[in-house]
Amino acid sequence: MEHLSPADAQKLLLESPDTLFIDCRSEMEYLFVGHPKGAHNVPWNDGPDWEVNPHFVQVVKKLAGHVSGRPVLLICRSGNRSTAAARALEGAGFSNVYHVLHGFEGDLDAERHRNTVNGWRFEGMEWEQY
Repeated sequence: MEHLSPADAQKLLLESPDTLFIDCRSEMEYLFVGHPKGAHNVPWNDGPDWEVNPHFVQVVKKLAGHVSGRPVLLICRSGNRSTAAARALEGAGFSNVYHVLHGFEGDLDAERHRNTVNGWRFEGMEWEQY
């Protein structure tokens, strides 16, 4: 797995348009907090029980067209879930797996707020909210 800054992840998406971009946060985070433009939502875990999604790898395989060499870029809120999801994809045979450092919302600041230190939104990458 390669760790990419938000700017480098955006560059990957522009230079390799076949890259599959997966937002592995919960459906509610994806819908209500916002998400990177072009990202598919495949939760790594989701409420109400927050257990790991047993279908995660299979859904990503289907989206990737069962091409294990296709680049896959993962993002979550801060980087923890996407790292775990990337490891699962590598274990399933994916060879080009990337993870966005600091995630969509970034690290906590001194007041325990996000979006003020780093992350996809903080660094001005394209995103949308429904």
